[in-house]
Amino acid sequence: MMYRWGYPLLLCASVLPDPVLAQITEPPVASATDQQNLVVDYAADYFDRYRPNTALDMVGQLPGFQLDDGEDIRGFASAVGNILINDEYTSAKQDLPSAILARIPASQVERIELIRGEVRNIDLHGRALVANIILRANVPTAVRWDAFLEDNSAAPLKPGLSMSLSDVVAGIEYNVGMGVERDSSGRYASEKILNSSGTITETRTEDTSESGLKISGVYLNASRWMGATLLQLNSKFNMTDSERDTLNPRLKAPFTGAGELVTLVDKEKNSQFELGMDAERELADELTGKAILLLFREQRQPVSTQRNFDSTAKQTQLREASTDNQRTEAIGRFEFDWAGITDHSVQLNAEAAYNELDGSLTQFVDKGQGPVTVAVPGANTRVEEMRGDFLLKDTWSLGLFKLDYGMGAETSTISQSGDAELERNFFFLKPQAVLGYSPNQGNQTRIRLAREVAQLDFNDFVSSVVLEDDDLALGNPNLQPDTTWIAELGHERRFGKLSVIKVTLFHHWVSDVMDLLPLTPTFEVPGNIGDGRRWGVEIENTLPLETLGLTGARLDVKLRWQDSSVVDPVTGEHRIFSGQSGDGGYRTLANLSRNNKYSFRIDYRQDFEQARMAWGWTAAERAERPVYKVNELELNDENMAINTFVETTRWFDTKIRLSAENILNYTIQRNRTVFTGARDNSPVDFYANRERHIGYRFVLSLSGSF
Repeated sequence: MMYRWGYPLLLCASVLPDPVLAQITEPPVASATDQQNLVVDYAADYFDRYRPNTALDMVGQLPGFQLDDGEDIRGFASAVGNILINDEYTSAKQDLPSAILARIPASQVERIELIRGEVRNIDLHGRALVANIILRANVPTAVRWDAFLEDNSAAPLKPGLSMSLSDVVAGIEYNVGMGVERDSSGRYASEKILNSSGTITETRTEDTSESGLKISGVYLNASRWMGATLLQLNSKFNMTDSERDTLNPRLKAPFTGAGELVTLVDKEKNSQFELGMDAERELADELTGKAILLLFREQRQPVSTQRNFDSTAKQTQLREASTDNQRTEAIGRFEFDWAGITDHSVQLNAEAAYNELDGSLTQFVDKGQGPVTVAVPGANTRVEEMRGDFLLKDTWSLGLFKLDYGMGAETSTISQSGDAELERNFFFLKPQAVLGYSPNQGNQTRIRLAREVAQLDFNDFVSSVVLEDDDLALGNPNLQPDTTWIAELGHERRFGKLSVIKVTLFHHWVSDVMDLLPLTPTFEVPGNIGDGRRWGVEIENTLPLETLGLTGARLDVKLRWQDSSVVDPVTGEHRIFSGQSGDGGYRTLANLSRNNKYSFRIDYRQDFEQARMAWGWTAAERAERPVYKVNELELNDENMAINTFVETTRWFDTKIRLSAENILNYTIQRNRTVFTGARDNSPVDFYANRERHIGYRFVLSLSGSF
């Protein structure tokens, strides 16, 4: 398989000129027209007030810009995020743009461009805005370092250290480094079990701590011009080896005696390796070609063990589930840009990909008579996919208007073997069109129409055990991607360099909505439940507060409100889409725009330039997220999350930052209503209401470069 993807790249390399001709090119320059209409340029000295240490620090202060690391999904184009470095996306998926930017010293950045439309044949992949980091040529050697110590009220101390080296040797620009930290976290909770009449029948508490080793990355990024060809390499390895221990005492009514004790031990061993390479050169006048090769390998081997003890401390049950999942992805991609027609820029992209998930699960239960193997349907399976993706599009410049239109197509074959034997073929057409009107740098109006195909998560094909709920998460071999027609209308208004407001209205028509599909009156699987709609508005604003007497202060606001409608496969009535279960993403105040009614985030920052100090805070909240299961309605919700920080660069040009995170120790509520059968016509069996806390944290970090 590998040689088929690698051959085009080797062919490109074989026709390269003598390496002696290699040289580092000057940073790209936007034309005067681009600068006026589609590019907002921020020179490096614009960020001086923020005393940045890294390119990531600089990107975080761009007005009206939210960094998106992309998604860990199949394919390349949707996973690269909204960051460019010298006009180029990185040929990587696991090495996130934010991690790469954190390794680039701020002294190496010449300027940052906010690109709001197609310029210099840069493909925005349907995004309204990308940030382009322009690096200085011939920069000196730089070492970047970062150390932190986190004190979590619910977990042991968590130290971490990362270092990277940037240099140029024999014409090769490279960045190499490593990060390591203790994998430490904790949580505690209380839960009440109530019968159908609302009477408490059982109380539970939970005390969880996790500790281990995490290699956050061993990485190498390198690039070299060989004549007219730019070669780039990105590689990363990361590993986690940790253990999470949970004590779960349970006391039943009438709440006398010692009760039952349940212990859960989850051992996690994960490793990931990724290698990405690309070659780009001018093939002819006005024609540029690029070849990309990406290989990814992941192995996950979690083992979960549950032990039940009675009031005399005698073990009454032992339950263990061992999983071994291996995931492989190989991508070969070609991109061609042709500007041979006046006022037109034509792009042709072709991508071939192979994806594989080989999963196995073994489970046994021992109630005192010896271990008994428990079969889980769909737990041992192999899923393979061959996928092809094609896109031909044109960007037509019409004075102050730009029309970006094209047609894409996707074909795939998904086969499954093991517990389920199945093969299916899919074909989708993906038209797209974006019309932008940019009368000046301060105003832009954008209309977008497109059809998108969701990327399947292969883990949804494989069954797993949820010991925490004494439940199974069954896989579905018949799952297919949903498709969405997207209509967006957005307007951006900038008042100088700092102040900006953006408003985007959107409406989505979704076919084959991916949700939870009834399998039996008590089990469901990820599946397609029919057609639905999603609509709403997103507002982003950056506001300087000088007029209020707050010198050096700014406020960044992001607000999203949405509604949705789909027919519930259990009740036959219209409801909103299911949301995300659990509290994933909320700890870092990221991923706030899931399937819920609203989410908002407010960031305040004030810089005292003479004192070389700054302080600020962040507040975020999102609406409750319902999950509609066949015999259960689960509601997940949190209180407002608030972080605050103070930082200084007064000593040795080292940034010293003290953060207080989750200072309110918000409550994560999970309320379950479980029915005796399907929830449309079955009585309530019990209620389970849990309140969980992950603790407040103080983080002291020091970072710098030399």
